[in-house]
Amino acid sequence: MAGYWVKRLDEIPLVPTDDPGDFDWYPLQHHLGLSAFGLNAFRGDVGAALVAEHDERGSGQEEVYVVVAGSARFTLAGESFEAAAISVVAITDPAVTRAAVATVAETIVLAVGAPAASGFSSTWNEANFEQVPRAD
Repeated sequence: MAGYWVKRLDEIPLVPTDDPGDFDWYPLQHHLGLSAFGLNAFRGDVGAALVAEHDERGSGQEEVYVVVAGSARFTLAGESFEAAAISVVAITDPAVTRAAVATVAETIVLAVGAPAASGFSSTWNEANFEQVPRAD
């Protein structure tokens, strides 16, 4: 093993489903052998529930969703938002309920998550961020 992978999304095996109309689930974290964070990609057509309604109270995970292609309607804590391609949806509170439905054909959403309790230590120089405000 070389310690790295370079693959196209369509080279990742899908999680099998019995429903031919279901969305495509690419289990990136599992397939690539990642252990520091969860990583999945979901692809579907209009109306596909790409992210089932849930919260992360049990796991304590923070999650980030990146709309890679298409557009999705996210519902966060009961509020709905349209997120077009290259939008980032960050959920820092594990108690927030979340769900996402594709609103455009071939929508792809990348999901990244890890427990906040595990902490994160950046190797970047903190001075790089002195002029960058945090989201309100």
